[in-house]
Amino acid sequence: MERQHQHAVSEGYTFSRTSAQVNELVDAGDLLRVRPTNHLIIHNVSYPYLRESVKTLLERLSSQYYNACGEELVATSMTRPINRQPANAAHDSVHPAGMAFDLRIPAKQSCRSWLERTLLSLEEREVLDVTRERYPPHYHVAVFPEPYRVYLAAITGQNREYVVRRGDTLSGIASRNSVTVRQLRTANSLSGDLINIGQRLTIPGSSSGTAVATAGASSQSVPVLREVTHRVKRGETLWRIASRYSTSVDTLRDHNGLAGDLLNVGQVLRVVMDDS
Repeated sequence: MERQHQHAVSEGYTFSRTSAQVNELVDAGDLLRVRPTNHLIIHNVSYPYLRESVKTLLERLSSQYYNACGEELVATSMTRPINRQPANAAHDSVHPAGMAFDLRIPAKQSCRSWLERTLLSLEEREVLDVTRERYPPHYHVAVFPEPYRVYLAAITGQNREYVVRRGDTLSGIASRNSVTVRQLRTANSLSGDLINIGQRLTIPGSSSGTAVATAGASSQSVPVLREVTHRVKRGETLWRIASRYSTSVDTLRDHNGLAGDLLNVGQVLRVVMDDS
């Protein structure tokens, strides 16, 4: 949560305190309306608005989820002003900044597994943070807009624009955007490394122009079991580890002789995966 809040602050995002301030951000184009589609249900959401990249991720995710599971993805919360936050909301929540949305947990195990694998895969790429909340049950998804724009440009092969900020260097911009300095120079007709604050640079997209397929594709092949070990890191839960390896919490417990969900940092777990 702290990382999410720091990202919002560093990007200069406004944390809406009231409904009126949400409307002001909508009028300014900082927040965009999210509309229901054949793939996305918006359930009882008072402020169906998100930042542009967050909206794009939700819409792409809902389309992929529908293709994988044959049912609509259900969003239960998006932007919430501070004075409308629930009593149990974290004080540094990024819902007021339009960076987060909540998703209903699917009833079907197969759909639940697909969604968790996909969200955790995106989390590993550091474009979002996902948490499975219990009261009430939902997935809280906080998106990092700038890293997601970079990720999306890379997998779709699209160019994007970057505005130079104080302290930026050409090598630093290249590193953050997964391109080389030479590619930046070529795309922007630069002969050297000199750049100026406010200068607009073209960030070249991936030359492949192909999107990365999401997890969850079905297979008709014979199941192949593979066993690996996982060393528990700080902050990990049994649910998160099970989701990462496409297995269940019960299976992890059974293979490791666990009576409950308690884990210790450094503990080594046996993980049996179906590679079909």
